[in-house]
Amino acid sequence: MRKLVIGLLSLFRRVILLIRRLSGRTEEDIAAHRIVSGKAWDEFCDSLKAAGAGLQFPSAPQDPFNQAEGYRYLSRIARAGLMAFVEHADVRAPVLHRVVDEVTKLGADNPDNYYQTAALDGNYEYKIFGRRNTIAYLSFGTQSGNYGEGRGLPPTGYIESDEIEMDADGKFVLTLSSNPQPRNWLPMTAETGTLVVRQTFLDRATEIPADLRIERINCLDHERRPNPLTPKRLDGGLKKVGELVTGAPLLFSKWARDFQKHTNTLPMFDSEVSRAAGGDPSIVYYHSHWAIAKDEALLVEVTPPECEYWNFQLSNYWMESLDYRHHRIHTNKYLAHYRDNGSVRLIIAHEDPSLPNWLETAGHSSGTMCFRWVRSREHPQPITQLVKLSSLRSSL
Repeated sequence: MRKLVIGLLSLFRRVILLIRRLSGRTEEDIAAHRIVSGKAWDEFCDSLKAAGAGLQFPSAPQDPFNQAEGYRYLSRIARAGLMAFVEHADVRAPVLHRVVDEVTKLGADNPDNYYQTAALDGNYEYKIFGRRNTIAYLSFGTQSGNYGEGRGLPPTGYIESDEIEMDADGKFVLTLSSNPQPRNWLPMTAETGTLVVRQTFLDRATEIPADLRIERINCLDHERRPNPLTPKRLDGGLKKVGELVTGAPLLFSKWARDFQKHTNTLPMFDSEVSRAAGGDPSIVYYHSHWAIAKDEALLVEVTPPECEYWNFQLSNYWMESLDYRHHRIHTNKYLAHYRDNGSVRLIIAHEDPSLPNWLETAGHSSGTMCFRWVRSREHPQPITQLVKLSSLRSSL
């Protein structure tokens, strides 16, 4: 049904464009009228109002605390959308910037990641000039679509740092194009619209993120400068922001609703679904919902496989990572305490049990959670157990 609706909308847009061409009105004429009349802004404001429906999705928590976080979440997505689709939307002069960071969260964002993004057009060619520095894991992906269009962020190209030739100082040049290149090539297609960069820390306190810069190539120098804002670009940007703010909460609210079917367990997540939503194709995810009382603790036990990186995190119901700046809400391959047999036991509790691998709930009694392996050949099943907190203390 969803695909049918999207197909009908696409057909409707094409019919409208045909009617406009026959009437002699260009897209630029219509956009100019929408801006001058205020209609573009009115529709943008209406989309922000409509976005609240995502907070009323079936099974979403309706208590004041979670609803307050939900509306803050919408405000954060709006800010991120304006940054991506209005401020840095010029595909002829792209800018690497952060829309998901320590404050703005989206779709189980990884607390170990330093995310960057830039606007692209698959009909152009670009180069990324970089120096890796000491970051543990680095990957680049190109994507099409956006969450508001109903099809997520399907990948159009992907490359990891160990596939990129670098010099002795870790410097490299990466080409982004629809035409194959002999080395250091990140593929695009005609539909490509976004670059996503994931820099993953093992230890944020000691590692230095890569220095990266992007520019368009095969063009004159003056063509690399930002273009003056046009009514058409602003009109289109505001539409995309509205689509993001309404579409993303609905997508992840549906996920969170479905996760409640297996609360306090960690089944493997469908890899095709995660990739379609913009997930890293090298990662295997275990998504779920958690809920613990004040006197309880949730134990998560597993023997991590051989992999480049793994981590576990706690998020709120809206799939925003909890505040990792001020609370210990996640751990990873480097930070975790291991048992003698190579296994780990994570303890999720409201209070510190004075045991290794305690993760804080940061004032939440429930939410979502995620375990992930990066580049692992084996995918062991994490085992969970809900226990009384007193039983852990009595074992000291």
